[in-house]
Amino acid sequence: MRETVNAADLSQPKAADLLDWYDRYARDMPWRVGPAARKAGDLPDPYCIWLSEVMLQQTTVAAVTAYFQRFTARWPTIADLAAAEDGDVMGEWAGLGYYARARNLLKCARVVVAEHGGHFPSDHAALLKLPGIGPYTAAAISAIAFDAPETVVDGNVERVMARLHDIHTPLPAAKPILIAAATALTPRKRPGDYAQAVMDLGATICTPRSPACGICPWREPCVARANGTAPELPKKTPKKAKPIRLGIAYVVQRSDGAILLERREGRGLLGGMLGWPGSDWSEDAPAPAPPLNADWQGLPEEARHTFTHFHLRLGIEVAQVGMEAMPSRGDFIPLAQFQPAQLPTVMRKVFDLSRGALREIG
Repeated sequence: MRETVNAADLSQPKAADLLDWYDRYARDMPWRVGPAARKAGDLPDPYCIWLSEVMLQQTTVAAVTAYFQRFTARWPTIADLAAAEDGDVMGEWAGLGYYARARNLLKCARVVVAEHGGHFPSDHAALLKLPGIGPYTAAAISAIAFDAPETVVDGNVERVMARLHDIHTPLPAAKPILIAAATALTPRKRPGDYAQAVMDLGATICTPRSPACGICPWREPCVARANGTAPELPKKTPKKAKPIRLGIAYVVQRSDGAILLERREGRGLLGGMLGWPGSDWSEDAPAPAPPLNADWQGLPEEARHTFTHFHLRLGIEVAQVGMEAMPSRGDFIPLAQFQPAQLPTVMRKVFDLSRGALREIG
């Protein structure tokens, strides 16, 4: 039987050790003010911190970077974003997923401009009152943008804390334990840099697979490293199998090349996004719901996409219609104005499969 090491037998983790490491190895990100610049008095823009944190929810840094750069180039201030057209913002968000984030982004921007003079409040409690900002995002803005001693706990931080203290309680039940562990280590000096340092540590050193324990600044106080359990932590409660839902997407092109699209209602999955008219999504065979009478041709392929709680399989029906066609829903978009990149990912998959059946779109 392998003997285990008790935390009391190891040195205690110190924020200063992690901050020294961060000063040398901090990741370069377009929304981040690096440690040297911050020490020199260059403070982060709360707008950029908020925007990046909303985008990073359930999404990787690699996927977010290009979106962040496009958003800030088009809407460089929160006032610019607040004044934007909903459809323009939803279009720029297309492909990033979790579209309720984009809807809340607009709501929050407009509240900040209308009620806070275009400036984010620095107070954690005040941030929590803004649309779309929960405990994690409020803590991140408070700590990173305003250097308040708030505890920021994302998946990277959970993994670091679980290993540092050799916590075997599975997630999500372990969340309060991991938050308490992270809170105990959060310093009052440089809390913003510290919050980013722990996340960087989890993303680059204390990775999910094959953690690089040998070069970790917290290798000496890490109980899981000493006990050889780091690769198996954090433990997670097995998830239930996702159900499969079925639906039909209708791709229509008019004789002048125009494409029939509809904007979904503002609430729910893909709310506010452009897409192909379609049937309801259900676990049973979907009832046909074509937007107009036409000679529909079914494609042999189906568009498959996975959402948080289910897998979706969309059959695709394609039709060419004349100028007299009057759809029951949706609008014909001139071909020159059709921008496939503004479709959400599942609708883009439908387009990619059906583009061979459309004229003038190679």
